[in-house]
Amino acid sequence: MSMPPNDAKARRAVPPVICYPVETLPRPNLALYREARATAEKVDEVVVDPRDAASFTVKAGQFFRISSIEGPQVGDLNLFNANDLSERFYSGKTRALHRTHITTGDRMWSCHPYLRPMATIIEDTLNWYGMDEFGGSVHDVIGTRCDPYTNNLLSGGQYHYCCHSNLTRALADYADLPLDEAERAVHDVLNVFMCTGFTRDTGQYFMKASPVRPGDYLEMFAEIDVLGVLSACPGGDCSTVHSSDQAACYPLLVEVFAPAKGALGDWTSPPVNGYDRSHGR
Repeated sequence: MSMPPNDAKARRAVPPVICYPVETLPRPNLALYREARATAEKVDEVVVDPRDAASFTVKAGQFFRISSIEGPQVGDLNLFNANDLSERFYSGKTRALHRTHITTGDRMWSCHPYLRPMATIIEDTLNWYGMDEFGGSVHDVIGTRCDPYTNNLLSGGQYHYCCHSNLTRALADYADLPLDEAERAVHDVLNVFMCTGFTRDTGQYFMKASPVRPGDYLEMFAEIDVLGVLSACPGGDCSTVHSSDQAACYPLLVEVFAPAKGALGDWTSPPVNGYDRSHGR
């Protein structure tokens, strides 16, 4: 380690500046969404098997709920524009605009050049958890997804039920894509129910037992037509290991709800980002 300079204390004491002040960020109308949700009717449901993934579609203006149903289980969620797979969830920008772990009122944003809300969280039964003494919290956008490449790098093994592979298979099946094409579309996830953070001493990404229990759920309002692909992680509640068959794993339930006609008033789906894409040329 290098020797600290004489003014090291002063350098560390410089106060932080928020990168993206969000006072002008369009805010969701949670009251409207919740009012529409109160009379919405279920139109579809999908059960995601343990150590596997499944796809589901939600029309703009509908709601979807991800629930724990049999035991503590985390999930890795990819979102796409259901009509254009090139528009997909952007975890990094979501993290920068909101926080490391998202909850009620936060949104899942799409990638460039679209950069618009894809879905808004309207209910989170785990929002009581907050930030624990280790710096851990729930529903992170800081991790990636467990994958067979990292597993091979660290263990030399060939494990095929990492979330990355689960998502790849499910997307390939839904969109009738070759595996290699589907794999290129799989992206960094929202880690639903997963409890994670960074160690205070070494800055390493950690996981710990998720506080999720059967009956807990995360519910969202679809701002655009979305295709969701959800993996029930092979780590179960991520209390010990992932990328293996050792952990106890359970299914996840996805339910889709459609509001009554007119319940959303004059709400309209957000347009793509208004930047002219000239990039200075």
